[in-house]
Amino acid sequence: MTDQPQPPGASAPLSEILSSAVYVDGASRPFGELTPAQIRARADELRAATGWGPTARVAPVAQAWRELALALERTGAERVAALDPAVLSELAPRLWVVLPSGGLLP
Repeated sequence: MTDQPQPPGASAPLSEILSSAVYVDGASRPFGELTPAQIRARADELRAATGWGPTARVAPVAQAWRELALALERTGAERVAALDPAVLSELAPRLWVVLPSGGLLP
C-alpha cells in the first residue's frame, strides 16, 4: 500500500495507523480492518473501564472511540480504512492507536 500525503499535523503515516494492532474480539487485529460494530464494542469496553483516579485518563480515549464510531456511521464505511485519512490521522493519537507526538519516547 502506498501512503497518501499526510495532512498537516498528522501523527503517523497512514499505513502505520491502519496496520496498528488493536485488541478486539479476543484477538489483535489491524486497525484499518475494524468494523463499526467492533469500534462500538471497543468504545463501550473503555467507557466501562473509566472510573476515578488513574482510570479517569481512559475517559477521553473512550470518547475518541465513540467519535470514530459516529464517523463510520455518518459515512456508511464498513471498515476503518474507508474513512478520510485526515480523520484517521486526527483521531489515531486520541484512540491510543499510535502514540501522540511529544510523548515520553524518543
